[in-house]
Amino acid sequence: MSARWKQILAVTCITPKTYSYRIRAMSRTCVVPHLSNPASLRLVKFTLFALFVLFALTGAAGLAQTTGQTTPSQEVGKTTQADLLWQKLETTVQQVNRELDGTMGVAIMDMTDGRVFLQNSDSVFVTASSIKVAILAELYRQQQPSESASGKAKLSDLYTMDAHDLVGSSAIMAGLTPGVTRVTNRDLATFMVAVSDNSATNVLIDRVGMQNVNVLLDSLGLHQTRLQRKMMDFKAAQEGRENISTPREMMTLLADVYQNKVLNKTLTDDFFKVLGTPKESDIPRYIPEDVICANKPGQLPAVRNDVGIVFVPNRPFVIAVMTAYLQHDRDGDDAIAKIAGAAYDYFARIARSSPYGRAF
Repeated sequence: MSARWKQILAVTCITPKTYSYRIRAMSRTCVVPHLSNPASLRLVKFTLFALFVLFALTGAAGLAQTTGQTTPSQEVGKTTQADLLWQKLETTVQQVNRELDGTMGVAIMDMTDGRVFLQNSDSVFVTASSIKVAILAELYRQQQPSESASGKAKLSDLYTMDAHDLVGSSAIMAGLTPGVTRVTNRDLATFMVAVSDNSATNVLIDRVGMQNVNVLLDSLGLHQTRLQRKMMDFKAAQEGRENISTPREMMTLLADVYQNKVLNKTLTDDFFKVLGTPKESDIPRYIPEDVICANKPGQLPAVRNDVGIVFVPNRPFVIAVMTAYLQHDRDGDDAIAKIAGAAYDYFARIARSSPYGRAF
C-alpha cells in the first residue's frame, strides 16, 4: 500500500491492517458477479474502501460538532477587546435612534484605523448651517498656491461692511458699521463658524461662487451634498432648493480635509483652527472642555444636525449626526449629544489602553 493511501487511512482512523481485514470480511459476505476476476475484485475493494472513508469522515465531523471542536480552516477571526467596546458604541447609537421621535442618520469614522459606523448614512437630510463646512472648504481651496489665478477668493481679501448684505441671524455682521468696518474673508469665515452668521456666509458664497462649492464636492465624489441657496432664502427653500447632504458624505468631506486630500498641511491646520472656534453646539456637550471639537451644527424647525472632528489625543474621529421630522427639537439636540459623548468615551478609552483593554 502506498504512503499516500496510508496517510488517508490515518486521517480517517483506519489502519492498513484494519482496512485489509474489513475488505476481506466484506468480500466474503458480498455477492458480486465475477469476483474471481482480479479487475472486479480491485473494483469491489476500492468501492468498499471509499465507503469506509465516507463513514469515517462523517463520524469525525459528527464528533467535532458534538464536542464543539473545529478544524483550523473553520476558525474565524477572533473578536478583540476593541471590537467588544465598539459593539457597545453601536448598541448605544441604535438605542438612541430607536428612542428618538423623528428620523436620524449617523456616520462615525476612526481616523486612526478607518473603522466606520454607519446608520441611515445615505439618507438625504437638510443640512441647515452644517453646509457651511463645504463653503469653508472651498474658501480654503481657493487659497491654495495652485489656485492663485485672478478671480479666486483669498483669506486676506478685504470686505467693507454693506448694509444691503444683512439678513436674519447675523449676530456679528449686524453690529458692524456700514461703509466703515473692514474685515478679511478669514474674519467672515470665523463669523460664519463661531456664531453661524448668515450675512457673513452669504458674502462668502458670493465671493467663492456657489457653483465652485458644488464642483469641489463633485471632485470628492460627494454627489448628494449640494449648496443650492443662500442663507435665509425662504423663497428658494419653499421651491425645494434646500441645502442637502447625507451623514456619510459630511463625514467623508471632513475626513478628506483631515487627510490633506483637499488642502495642503498648512491650510488644513488653519481650516480646523477656524472650524474649532468654540461655539454653542451639541457634539461637545459631554466631551471634556480641553478636547478640541472642530464642528458645525445646523438648526431648522424639526431639524437638528452637527458634524465635525473630535481631536481625542492620539485617536481623532469624525462624526456626523443628522436628524429630521423631530416632534421636539430638543430631542434632536439631546440625541446628538448622547451619541457624540458615547463616541468620545470609546475613542478616549482606546487611545489610553493596550489592545487587551488595560489602561495606561
